[in-house]
Amino acid sequence: MASSSEPKVDEMYKLRHSMAHVLAQSVLKLWPDTQITIGPPIDTGCYYDFKFSTPITDEDFKKIEKEMRGIINKGQTFEVDTLSTDDSIAFWKERNQKFKVELIEDLAKGGETEVTHYKNLDAEGSEMFVDLCKGGHVENLKELPADGFKIMSLAGAYWRGDETRDQLTRLYVAVFPTKDELKAHLQMLEEAKKRDHRKLGKELDLFAFSEMVGPGLPLWTPRGTVLTDEVEKLARESEEKDEYMRVRTPHIAKGKLYEQTGHLSHYKESMFPAMKLDGEEEEYYLKPMNCPHHHEIFKSQKRSYRDLPMRLAEYGHCYRYEDSGALFGLMRVRSLTMNDAHIYCTEDQFEEEFIKVANMYQRYFEVFGIEKYVMRLSLHDPDQLGKKYVDAPELWIKTEEMVRNAMHKTGCEFVEVKNEAAFYGPKIDVEVWSAIGRSFTLATNQVDFDVPGKVGLSYVADDGSEKVPLCIHRAPLGTHERMIGFLIEHFAGLFPLWLAPVQINIMPVADVHEEYAAEVAAKLKEKKMRVEILGSSESLGKRVREGEKKKVPYLLVLGDKEKESQGVTVRNIKTKEQVEVSLAEFIEKTVEDIISRNLEASIG
Repeated sequence: MASSSEPKVDEMYKLRHSMAHVLAQSVLKLWPDTQITIGPPIDTGCYYDFKFSTPITDEDFKKIEKEMRGIINKGQTFEVDTLSTDDSIAFWKERNQKFKVELIEDLAKGGETEVTHYKNLDAEGSEMFVDLCKGGHVENLKELPADGFKIMSLAGAYWRGDETRDQLTRLYVAVFPTKDELKAHLQMLEEAKKRDHRKLGKELDLFAFSEMVGPGLPLWTPRGTVLTDEVEKLARESEEKDEYMRVRTPHIAKGKLYEQTGHLSHYKESMFPAMKLDGEEEEYYLKPMNCPHHHEIFKSQKRSYRDLPMRLAEYGHCYRYEDSGALFGLMRVRSLTMNDAHIYCTEDQFEEEFIKVANMYQRYFEVFGIEKYVMRLSLHDPDQLGKKYVDAPELWIKTEEMVRNAMHKTGCEFVEVKNEAAFYGPKIDVEVWSAIGRSFTLATNQVDFDVPGKVGLSYVADDGSEKVPLCIHRAPLGTHERMIGFLIEHFAGLFPLWLAPVQINIMPVADVHEEYAAEVAAKLKEKKMRVEILGSSESLGKRVREGEKKKVPYLLVLGDKEKESQGVTVRNIKTKEQVEVSLAEFIEKTVEDIISRNLEASIG
């Protein structure tokens, strides 16, 4: 039975963690000489990493699943056994499980003297499987859903993430409490495949990657650049209303700038290698973040309390040397364009400024139809002070409470997460869900109580003294890359009219209607609409299908009737409705939809 000392974890965690043990037991039964490593629960199930003596393929999934169901139905129980690290090492050496031995040896080096093994026992009390584990399981395997799991995929992995170590096979399993919930998850995955931003990005000609340019370095096509321009336009308008001042900074800087701010000591592994220019001794780096440059702008003039709050905004280009295995479409790249700003303020101004930023997030979510989101208050870990975090315990406690109080006043739902803060202060990370329920971390709002003083930022207070400002780092639209990757999947490529790369396709029925089509196009372009004429050389049906394939919101069909009435027949590709309206009415309603950034088009 599970020990009463087992960690308190939620039921879903127990299901998924227990299923990882069932997976490992099944694999060992089918391939007894397999080396087992680790198998944690994850958001949608679990995985386990194995070292097989002979490779397996997805054709083996069915027999593994069959074995797993058999184990579940037999109703094995869990029993915990506490061993000294020496006894545990001997236990795993006897079973020729070198990865388990290494894990325990490392625990022993770290000062651990005992570890726990979790055994699966059959009805007679015989041991069927054992694993090195801290616990968090169901009591009886019959509690697991025999029809609520599915092996999803296998992938390569390196032992402990080190490319110089053993290559392993990772098996992923989806685990849900019921068959219906598993079915819903699988349907969501099928829909997600259709919406995959990498697939749609290619089909809609939005962005590309080139081996000649390099991995993780996206190239925005003309249509994709419309998306970045429109998102940036939205940000500029919003920031102007909130009295931000726009700045522009270079893509590189001397290494000593990043030494001063602490980025070299905390983020050097994520930065591109140093460069030396024109025989200079100084090292230069591609900038990983915009904040050091913005701090230099603040320092460039003598500042007074009357200048605060000072809000400096930039869609800044940054570069991060992400591991090649972590790169993923637009979601994880090496070149990124960030909706960045830094707000320099007094302590008294902090709460109002922080709330304004939270309100900005909510306005953006409304524009994009993001209905589900959660804000995570990322806190420090006192045990990591002086290592992962600035060693200033009193300031951590103070600023975390300041952020907590501000968040309560916004009315935004938030959760607190330990040990995920920035090195210089607490932060809010924003997780959003797309229309099909996939979650993405898109934006951040951070408080910096350390770096401004470290780099010499100051202002003259009303009493004439020199004081150090607080700095709020905020990026409510994240990066172009991640935000647009999310929007492609959220809208399935069928963007709202204001955002669509091509808003209107005009289709003259025959040659005699092409002159009228050109007149209509000219009038729409006068209103800054993005229009393409699909000439009459192809059949109308084929052109309609082409417009639908390219996900153009409005298709205008122009024939004799439309030419005579100075009207248009409008096909709304989202609703599939087709209506006849005057050209004047079409222009009026379409302009209103674009200016208002309406999610739904008014016509059709």
